[in-house]
Amino acid sequence: MILKMDKPKLLSDAISIISEVVTEVRIKLLEDGLSIVAVDPANVALVIFRLPKESFSQYETGKEVWGVNLDDLKRILKRASLSSSIVLEQEDNQLKISIFDKIKRVFTLALIDIEHEDKDIPELIFGARVELDSISFSQAIEDARVVADSCSLIAGEGFFMIEGIGKLNSARAEFSGDEAKIKGIAKSKYSLEYLMKFIKAAKTSDTVVVNFSDDYPLRLDFPGEKMGIGFVLAPRVEND
Repeated sequence: MILKMDKPKLLSDAISIISEVVTEVRIKLLEDGLSIVAVDPANVALVIFRLPKESFSQYETGKEVWGVNLDDLKRILKRASLSSSIVLEQEDNQLKISIFDKIKRVFTLALIDIEHEDKDIPELIFGARVELDSISFSQAIEDARVVADSCSLIAGEGFFMIEGIGKLNSARAEFSGDEAKIKGIAKSKYSLEYLMKFIKAAKTSDTVVVNFSDDYPLRLDFPGEKMGIGFVLAPRVEND
């Protein structure tokens, strides 16, 4: 098998974002592209990543599965410049990563056994769907993090709000139908520690799709032109 990318920054950025949530993953090389579905150690968040075969200038695979440490892979991929191309090949129990620029540089990454089972993407039915500018969404999450450790997402008739309430202070961002596409009514609370990690994917997409229901898991999707990153997050349910 052999994978070649002429713009490795796509993969490098994605691996950097995913490594914020999980440390070890099974990378599946499917017929239609590369796939990662992984749960964080606390079993609170799920990461979903797709990189279609069209993102590669060469994609020849026999449906391999690579178990890798993401911190190690991230450090190697960051050695590639914007003008570099990279080739990934499996040799026995190692992943050979060649970076082509002015010179050829070769790294080998040990493949590891990931004991946990493959995770399926849960089938969730949501009460509200909001599509908006990813940067605006990120800023609202960052605002809430200034004052609180969790935030409420609230969708109603023609409005969407992100609200963080701390012991003494609060922050709220309000979006109308002019700034966001809003469908449904729902309210739920989520951990800002995780959301702060998720919003790093905003640099990969101009928009974010937010799906949630009352006290129900959240799904965030950052649909890029050549790849997609999504997250599922359990709700923060508290007894007031």
